[in-house]
Amino acid sequence: MSSPLQLPACLRLLPEETMGVMRRLEWLARRRMQGTLTGKHTSPDKGVSVEFAEHRPYAPGDDPRTLDWRVIARSDRNVVRQYIEETNLRTTLAVDVSGSMAYTGQSAATLDGQVLSKLAYAKYLAAALAYLFIKQGDAAGLVTFDRQPLDFVRAASRPSQVRRILEVLDRAKPGADTDAAAVLHDVAERIPKRGVVMLISDLFDDPTRIVAALHHFDFRQHELVIFHLMAEEELSFPFTGYQQFRDLEHTVPTLRIDPQAVRASYLERVGKFVRMIEAACGNLRADYVPVNTRHPLRQTLLRYLGHRMHAKRGR
Repeated sequence: MSSPLQLPACLRLLPEETMGVMRRLEWLARRRMQGTLTGKHTSPDKGVSVEFAEHRPYAPGDDPRTLDWRVIARSDRNVVRQYIEETNLRTTLAVDVSGSMAYTGQSAATLDGQVLSKLAYAKYLAAALAYLFIKQGDAAGLVTFDRQPLDFVRAASRPSQVRRILEVLDRAKPGADTDAAAVLHDVAERIPKRGVVMLISDLFDDPTRIVAALHHFDFRQHELVIFHLMAEEELSFPFTGYQQFRDLEHTVPTLRIDPQAVRASYLERVGKFVRMIEAACGNLRADYVPVNTRHPLRQTLLRYLGHRMHAKRGR
């Protein structure tokens, strides 16, 4: 008797629970994008479509069908009509795989029978977003990083791109310490045209340097979405009694401390860190999406994408 067909392991990153949600969601860009295909996202390039952009003087070689005869009749000036060409969206998913992303905690959500570490949560989230963009005819790419970029998959819109991204995500393991700021500067320069950058990370780095890197994306005219992913324990510090804390990125020794003695100071610093990143996103008109790994992935996707769809259509 033949054994049933074994699906590739990477496809587990798109469980039916996630697929069911993503089939009824979409994502629309706020800024004008550049791409290669005709789609639903506005481009800064002038082409032939239904949205008028501007007039310009007629030049030899222009298609006579683009002449605006009404303007010519009124002003005796030969001008042609230019239009905004709509195009596909290019999205790059930047996923932090540094050592701190290995943390799971006691409150983490489960998906497909797995208790989710921050890294596992990030993988499922990136897989769902990649599927969403390619499903709607847009292009998606991927960068994984710790202290340096590790894998770089250029954005593409062909259906096989989903499988390619899933394979890279599936083999990603918790790496070394992070240098997120330097990596983000590198990623900003690698992406050749304005598009969307979605960063999925706990952002455990110097927040001043992180903010400077986010400004680099704005300078390059990318639309930015920050999924700031942290575990419940990192946000609320619920520990009691003496605890031994181990640095997952191996930059400091293991510490044995009394949580009650440091809780107030810890929560103050974490709160300041989160507010600084959120404020920077507000100044840059970037989407700041706080993600607590105790919340199911389905809830996170519905909350953010549903709100964005409603806001976009309500304009």
